Amino acid sequence: ERCDMVDGLPECVQETFSTCWLAGGPHYRSFDGKTFDFMGTCTYTLTTICNPDSSLPAFSVEVKKEEKENSRVVSSIGSITIRVDNITVTAAQSENGLVRVNNHRSHLPISLSHGKLRIHQKGKFMLIQLNFNLKVLYNWDDHVVIKLPATLSGKVCGMCGN
Repeated sequence: ERCDMVDGLPECVQETFSTCWLAGGPHYRSFDGKTFDFMGTCTYTLTTICNPDSSLPAFSVEVKKEEKENSRVVSSIGSITIRVDNITVTAAQSENGLVRVNNHRSHLPISLSHGKLRIHQKGKFMLIQLNFNLKVLYNWDDHVVIKLPATLSGKVCGMCGN
């Protein structure tokens, strides 16, 4: 829940999220619940705002897929990159427990832009939280989860879709 002003009065409003995940390299589930497998080895946009709009936050979440060692069939997650404002955060599989903020290695927890972007460890996962309620979880291996607030539903593009 979050507190919002409704008709001039503060009120608790239930927050809803859409979830997209990428597991084991090729397995995806989009925000609208579609599951599919995709084994490409490039950098792919998981989610971003489709049409630039000053009322919407400008952000992107990308995944770099690489050939999995000892396998010609399956790709793995090499790194994920989140861009918001003038900040680029990258978490690479080869740097477990660390992130790069604008290409500088950093230890967790981190708070940037006066708390607009927060990164901390949650179990085996890194959790990136943005002030507009976008959440990205990554385990430095083969699993990414993106939670998108319902207010952005239908306004995003990428592998996670609408």
